[in-house]
Amino acid sequence: MNKFLYILLAFTILSSCSEYQKALKNEDIATKFKMGEDYYNEGKFAKANKLFAQIVPNYRGKPQAEKLMFLYSNSFFQMKDYYTAGYQFERFASSYPKSEKLEEASFLGSKSYYMLSPIYSKDQKETKEAIEKLQNFINLFPQSEYLSEANKLVKELDYKLEKKAFETAKQYNTISDFPASVKSFDNFMFNFPGSTLREEALYYRLDSAYKLAVNSVEYKNTINGVVHLKKERLEQAKEFSTAFKKAFANSKHLEEVNKMASTIDEELQKYSTKS
Repeated sequence: MNKFLYILLAFTILSSCSEYQKALKNEDIATKFKMGEDYYNEGKFAKANKLFAQIVPNYRGKPQAEKLMFLYSNSFFQMKDYYTAGYQFERFASSYPKSEKLEEASFLGSKSYYMLSPIYSKDQKETKEAIEKLQNFINLFPQSEYLSEANKLVKELDYKLEKKAFETAKQYNTISDFPASVKSFDNFMFNFPGSTLREEALYYRLDSAYKLAVNSVEYKNTINGVVHLKKERLEQAKEFSTAFKKAFANSKHLEEVNKMASTIDEELQKYSTKS
């Protein structure tokens, strides 16, 4: 019995392959469309896509073209060819602005760009492009059934940009480029004022400013005279420590912040003694 089922299964597969090969060679575009749609509905998107690709030029201007182009575009999405899917869905939206599938096609097109967004440690060009595409969709379809998912995707992408900016600033701290670290964290907090990484950003900004200050030279010469560079940096670090404690009074970093603040005060006291 098992042997019989195996033979029957093998015969069915071979027969199906034979039908598919015949369809590829068949010049009847209606047959290709029908079989391509059948494969599509069965979830065999690669086979459907190959058949659709053969007949897309033949259906331009015909009533069935709209349906074909949506199926063709979505077959790329289902095959995880997101570059082509995004392009094809945009073509669909441009070609059929009154289609009942316009909203779905626009969402899947923008989601294709989301799927191309890399991990945060890599260049975020695609992430920024995906945010732009999704935001355009949200603006065009504010009542869409896909609105909740679109907003969720934008939020994920925004966090990726936050994480990228945060880790870049933190890396400057790690390699002891403290001026760059302070500046980068300042930019981070300006660009992402509501970030969940704000506590860590304020802490590492303080840490960078503190290390920069305590390791500074006493003064520098300028055109207008002598500027106490170390004192200026200590005062900035003090401002940062005060801002941190005000914003995060129960932080896990509080003990370390208090130690830095104490050292800063001791160093600043030396200038009071001198004067």
